[in-house]
Amino acid sequence: MKATEAKLLDFLKKSPQFVIPIYQRTYSWTEKECRQLWDDIVRCGSSDKIAVHFVGSIVYVESGLSQVTHQTPLLVIDGQQRLTTVSLLLAALAKAVADSEPFDGFSQRKIKNYYLVNPEETGERHFKLLLSQTDKPSLTALVGDGEPPQQPSIRINANFDSFKRWIGEDKVELATLCRGLAKLVVVDIALTRDQDNPQLIFESMNSTGKELSQADLIRNFILMGLEPVLQTKLYEQFWRPMELDFGQEAYGTHFDGFMRHYLTVMTGEIPNINAVYDAFKGHARTSRADFPDDKTHIESLVREIRDYARHFCAMALGSDPDVDLKLAFQDLRELKVDVAYPFLLELYHDYKADMLSKADLLASVRLIEAYVFRRAICAIPTNSMNKTFATFTKALKKDRYFESVQAHFLGLPSYRRFPSDDEFRRDFQTRDIYNFRSRSYWLRRLENYGRKERVEVDEYTIEHLLPQNENLSLKWRDALGDEWQRIQQTWLHTLGNLTLTAYNSDYSDRAFAEKRDMPDAPEKGLKQSPLKLNQGLGILEMWDEAAIKIRAGKLAETGVGVWPAPKLQQDILDAYHRKADAVTAYTLDDHPNLLTPNMSALFEAFRKAVLALDPCVSEEFLKLYVAYKAETNFVDVVPQAKRLRLALNMRFSEVNDPKGLCKDVTDIGRWGNGDVEIGLSNLNELPYVIGLVRQSLDLQLGNGGES
Repeated sequence: MKATEAKLLDFLKKSPQFVIPIYQRTYSWTEKECRQLWDDIVRCGSSDKIAVHFVGSIVYVESGLSQVTHQTPLLVIDGQQRLTTVSLLLAALAKAVADSEPFDGFSQRKIKNYYLVNPEETGERHFKLLLSQTDKPSLTALVGDGEPPQQPSIRINANFDSFKRWIGEDKVELATLCRGLAKLVVVDIALTRDQDNPQLIFESMNSTGKELSQADLIRNFILMGLEPVLQTKLYEQFWRPMELDFGQEAYGTHFDGFMRHYLTVMTGEIPNINAVYDAFKGHARTSRADFPDDKTHIESLVREIRDYARHFCAMALGSDPDVDLKLAFQDLRELKVDVAYPFLLELYHDYKADMLSKADLLASVRLIEAYVFRRAICAIPTNSMNKTFATFTKALKKDRYFESVQAHFLGLPSYRRFPSDDEFRRDFQTRDIYNFRSRSYWLRRLENYGRKERVEVDEYTIEHLLPQNENLSLKWRDALGDEWQRIQQTWLHTLGNLTLTAYNSDYSDRAFAEKRDMPDAPEKGLKQSPLKLNQGLGILEMWDEAAIKIRAGKLAETGVGVWPAPKLQQDILDAYHRKADAVTAYTLDDHPNLLTPNMSALFEAFRKAVLALDPCVSEEFLKLYVAYKAETNFVDVVPQAKRLRLALNMRFSEVNDPKGLCKDVTDIGRWGNGDVEIGLSNLNELPYVIGLVRQSLDLQLGNGGES
């Protein structure tokens, strides 16, 4: 490695050509970063007190030992964003100066020939900077005054337009801008292929994760170390198609999330959102053992990522060609159920492999939708759903696929339960669903249930039959009776009082009879509405609490069909849960240490405190210890003569133990589950110990990590 300080423009002038390797991310700076650079340049150009302004390093690979002294292209490892942005600014400046030279060396011809092109070269060698495939045609068109590509780079064009606009505002003199550009300084870092490891240097320079996304790091990890021929083949055959499937904007916003879901499918564990790259490297090392050589392994890995990326795009970006599946995935997206994607990726992968029929895939997606929506209506916390879906595939029996999906849903414990018809029906009638995160979703689903010709509810607005106005008219007060305020507060935003209309502004706070008939324009009245949600309103004489309740009951009953619960015959369901029934039952009497006077009081206090932590906690007496579990054990009690030995089901590194009382029993044979042990010998220690136990429970419920 060889590093020197250099003025950026001098560096550009004597460099033959910079090439962005195919494994690098696309150009991603937004107007925010461009504006910051612009302001820095203007500040430098406006002040004689500022001699230079450091803008970072440019790291590149060259074939020889010296720096920029020969005419071979330089492969940029770090600095693409700065090089590209400065090139865009120079291109905009060149157009602005036209035939003038506002500052020595900054005529249009000199700007282009010094910093943007190699005037004596042709073809791709004509350009000082060649970007990767997404961005290259747009930049070369701008610099070379060529025809813009049919699929332009969004960021290249947007930032070039920003620079043109700022220059055109005439708030900054062109000479000031030129002086500022001349003061920009970089660290010129040249690497040699034989002596330096570009991947390690690249990682160390981006260790904060702020410069590159997790997906960018993964792509570089896969492609950077390969021979150029294989590198190009894998990029063009697998990675580039993924970029095109996602599209420029979605690739930047969704690809990190996709990689997290993919790794969850592959490993069964949910990586922290900021540690996806580390998790991928671990997965790559683990999977290497299944292949005869590195080349075969890398190609298989990239092919697999490409396949799962297609699945993800079909579901999350609406690219599935099947009309029914596309609609089902759209409904899921409106519910914003990203945590379900690991399970959905597995389902879709098996669907594409002909292991799961379209009908069963569609039914499974609709069950996931119903599960999430019912839980939202029943106000069940969502913090456990990430683990529910991450581990779902472990319960599948793929010879009877959909049946096992239903059985697993029906067997989920209380805090992860699939709400029953009665629970959903009851809460759907009374919940505030006007302020639900996507009210158009549930209105659309109710309106289109059973319809062959779909109604686009976006063309309508939501209507409160009983108005929101706190100062109700006398007609409304008379209709509701003396308790009109209570009725309005109780039922205003609930299912029975909400509907759709195209005439919301016409209805306003009118009395119900006027909304129903609209004497001046009968075609606008609820009586004439073609919407299913308004059926039956035309025959009502008044709108009061009883009418709201009746309508809510009917719509909730429809909702049970729209968002159905899984249904299996009891004997089939019993077969899935028979294993649990076969466990030999033990009781407190099987643990004599817990029956002694001293230990009995301590144990009773402990069990009472643990069972009070959450309604989902259950107690199970086993032969050698007592287990407390939500879905699985989170703390086990091993009775001893003078204390309770507690095993917390968590990694020792996860426990927050300020007093340092916990013991690391990783890989040490002990009764109970987990790597953390602590003793409880008197009641004074109980509050602190329960705090530790709560940490284990929170981790299991999903309260202690990324969701």
